[in-house]
Amino acid sequence: MVKFAANLSTLFTERDFLDRFQAAADAGFKGVEIQFPYDHPAETIRERLDATGLSLVLFNLPPGDWEDGDRGLGALPGREKELDAGLDRALAYAQTLECAKLHVMAGLAPPNLDKAAYLSAFGANLRRLAPKAEAAGCTLLLEPINSRDMPGYVLSRTEQALSLIQAIGRDNIRLQLDLYHRQVMQGDLIRTIARAAPFLGHVQIAGAPDRSEPDRGEIAYGPVLAALDEAGYDGWIGCEYFPAGRTEEGLGWMTDYV
Repeated sequence: MVKFAANLSTLFTERDFLDRFQAAADAGFKGVEIQFPYDHPAETIRERLDATGLSLVLFNLPPGDWEDGDRGLGALPGREKELDAGLDRALAYAQTLECAKLHVMAGLAPPNLDKAAYLSAFGANLRRLAPKAEAAGCTLLLEPINSRDMPGYVLSRTEQALSLIQAIGRDNIRLQLDLYHRQVMQGDLIRTIARAAPFLGHVQIAGAPDRSEPDRGEIAYGPVLAALDEAGYDGWIGCEYFPAGRTEEGLGWMTDYV
């Protein structure tokens, strides 16, 4: 059975953040994910999870100064202390929220620079972070993000992430495969799932090319979700899309899978 998790940073945004947990539960979701939970005390979020019976399955490490243009710190040379402090903060939230998967955003590289040095820094940082995360029972996830939506992002292709994961060789560093980002950058979703299956830690979906409901656009999610099942993936599938209208009005697509 497919397990969908509502991304509360993109769904149910007609409501205040803390009210989205109940809305997700009322819509039939059993799990949720959050991009950045840090505007609210972990204990407050814990109360909402307990009240609704929802599981929090994923959130991101602090990304740096988002308003100033930061999009993660994982691959940025010279910002290791901020990254380490961000991991500590994320692990404290993870303990309270019983969330075992944390996405480490790579960050942006300056235009026209070779990203090899940034990927190397990312690998070194992950090697340093992974033991502390493992001791806390957490898996670190790497997500390639397409260069149309986030120009300059260090990690934009699935193969880059898989190369890092294989080179580091730790069980608690896994791939976060957002099928929308993969479709925009490279396509070939079903074969990608088969290749990436041994390293999958989390999957996300959205319609392409406009990142709205999964039943809109060019991705046939029936065969794609079947490929995930065939590959043995039994984890959560995060619904990280931007509804075309009110969230509830666009949830009919789920009836084919639950």
